[in-house]
Amino acid sequence: MLTEGLLRLEWSEDGAFEDRASTFAVHREFDVPEFSVSDADGVLEVSTRRFNLRYDRAPFSGNGLTITTAAGRLWRFGQPTGNLGGTARTLDDADGRIALADGVVARSGIGVIDDSESFVFDDEGWIASREPGRRDLYVFAYGRDHTQAVKALYGLSGHPPVLPRWALGNWWSRYHPYTADEYLALFDRFEAEGLPFSVAVIDMDWHRVGSVPPRYGTGWTGYSWERSLIPDPAGFLGELHRRGLRTTLNLHPADGVRPFEDAYPQMARALGIDPESDAAIPFDPTDRTFLDAYFRILHHPLEDEGVDFWWIDWQQGTTSGVSGVDPLWILNHFHFLDSGRGGRRPMAFSRYAGPGSHRYGVGFSGDSVVSWSSLAFQPEFTATAANVGYGWWSHDIGGHTRGSRDDELATRWLQLGVFSPILRLHSANNPFIRKEPWEYPREPRHAMGAALRFRHRLLPYLHTMNHRAAAGVPLVRPMYHVAPEREEAYAVPNQFAFGSELVVAPVTVPRDPVTLLSPTRVWLPPGTWTDIFTATVYDGDRWAELHRGLDSVPALLRAGGILPLGAPDDLDATRNPERLELLVAPSAGGSFTLVEDDGQGDGSSLTTASTSLDWDALTGTLRIGAVLGPDGVVPAARSWTVTFLADPPATPPLLDGEPVDVTPGEGRFSFTVHAATTSEVAIEVRLREPASSDRSAGAVRRILGSAQCENPVKSDIWDLLCSSRPLSAKIAALHALHVPAALLDAVVEQLTAREP
Repeated sequence: MLTEGLLRLEWSEDGAFEDRASTFAVHREFDVPEFSVSDADGVLEVSTRRFNLRYDRAPFSGNGLTITTAAGRLWRFGQPTGNLGGTARTLDDADGRIALADGVVARSGIGVIDDSESFVFDDEGWIASREPGRRDLYVFAYGRDHTQAVKALYGLSGHPPVLPRWALGNWWSRYHPYTADEYLALFDRFEAEGLPFSVAVIDMDWHRVGSVPPRYGTGWTGYSWERSLIPDPAGFLGELHRRGLRTTLNLHPADGVRPFEDAYPQMARALGIDPESDAAIPFDPTDRTFLDAYFRILHHPLEDEGVDFWWIDWQQGTTSGVSGVDPLWILNHFHFLDSGRGGRRPMAFSRYAGPGSHRYGVGFSGDSVVSWSSLAFQPEFTATAANVGYGWWSHDIGGHTRGSRDDELATRWLQLGVFSPILRLHSANNPFIRKEPWEYPREPRHAMGAALRFRHRLLPYLHTMNHRAAAGVPLVRPMYHVAPEREEAYAVPNQFAFGSELVVAPVTVPRDPVTLLSPTRVWLPPGTWTDIFTATVYDGDRWAELHRGLDSVPALLRAGGILPLGAPDDLDATRNPERLELLVAPSAGGSFTLVEDDGQGDGSSLTTASTSLDWDALTGTLRIGAVLGPDGVVPAARSWTVTFLADPPATPPLLDGEPVDVTPGEGRFSFTVHAATTSEVAIEVRLREPASSDRSAGAVRRILGSAQCENPVKSDIWDLLCSSRPLSAKIAALHALHVPAALLDAVVEQLTAREP
């Protein structure tokens, strides 16, 4: 018994059981939950408030082992649980949906993780094999309390790390043999274009590839700089750092260390090999001597030159020299530990090795195919990974390989990246697969630039959610985590919660040729929901079809939601900003606690500061609290631009009884206040009552203006909508006009939107 909803089931013919930590289960010492036990007539019965277990004390079977949830759902051992899925090892070559391994949540309310095959760690933290033939299961009987099931997973398997703030910005990655000058010029161009990046990914051509002597095989594995491209590595990495970037190098370690490597003589001596022997050193992470030299000799000197973290790109299977030990697990585990040496914030970027991999930072999902099918699956793939606690997927945004050029697809994929755990643009070693926005025509170029800038503006929100994720709630979650008792939430796999404040429904289909808008079917949970880009307000508890041009995707702020953003021109991902903007959806009261840290520490000893943000809809008061935390974490003073997603008020807001200047906008208004972070700020805001005029008229007029259809039809629609008929009569009449279906849907969306 681990918790009131989590239990471990072991079966061993010899009566011996596994008490060592496994790759999945590293903490089994929980506070003992309340439970009752009955043992009569050969049947053991165990009950908590969440489940009842019956077991006949025989080898596990469907007849002898059953679990019933508090809601009355019965699971028999060996039967499917209706598992809602977890994630997969890779999206390599995936062109659409792939199968997902199990997570800890299920429609039946019982998720099962089979840990029988994982390897274990001994008392010194080194790897060891299990005894074969034993069963080791973890049963998560949390009903539809999916959030608590994931928190129990973290309690058992370890929590995700708090990522460095800069990891949440934009990453540039391209498989291309850049010269140092070419790569630096690229980032200078990004800066000139106002396109922010925080991570520079350098793919495998950083090391010797084409210059490897043929007798040693391919250049896939390497640890020595390719000096013809990068003659001064330390100077090159220093210039990237000077531009505010963190750096990572790609690793393919499977071919070991061969005699052409700069570090070969030192590696050979460390492993007792004659450096003059010309013998390759095999990659063997199960050898402690090799692993020590692997980090100390191959990696630490490169880190001293300026490499910030490693991209571990293991693709060579799951077997090693020790039975049951997956090399990818070893690489993830020890790379992550090594990256945190000396009290540093640990950071690793690698592939998924199975349940428990969430402990190791950012996941690389592999080489996805450039296609609409790939894009359409990625939102579901990302959100469903929360079911196994894997919250920091990094995809090849825009796709890696094959496919065809499609400017709309590339734009929509980048917009999905804005609302992904990690935004990393990437492409294959092909001169015609490009992700630089200036390689595209005006419309997608503008939309791509806006997306990259907005992602960096999201950093205050993302970093707060980063701390929340480490505490137990992943950034991206399926809608059934938010509304588990609503069947509709299980029917929108591509719609997801993005942190505590937003619901996002990414666009994954091409636009309609008539409206030039892309439709997205959504389920709106109860409450009201305001699109942060269009300021359109929707009543919840219903289905809707939302339509968006290439300039935005539906990103809906909850009623009372407060979304903290960086200032539009303050895009430094490495520090806590002096200027912030708060987007407020004011139809209800709400609060948000902004969490920041000093960028130091290993996750267990973070220095953090928090600022409470509260909107009281009844009194019309917005409060920005004094910062709680030690000095020096946040600036001593800040300017706060507050943007209400509502029509401008009739009277200006008041700060200490004095009016504050308002900047009006369509469906929104803003004002700015300045204050020391040690002081509380309270602003009185009297919102205007909803306008009697139909504010959707402007949106409908724009839709009709762009629609590629007959002008007389558009005129008839407009005349009808300008009439005094009730809304229901207008919608009925629109159907009678035989309006093109996509245009009718887009117009009805606006007609049924709510006045703010």
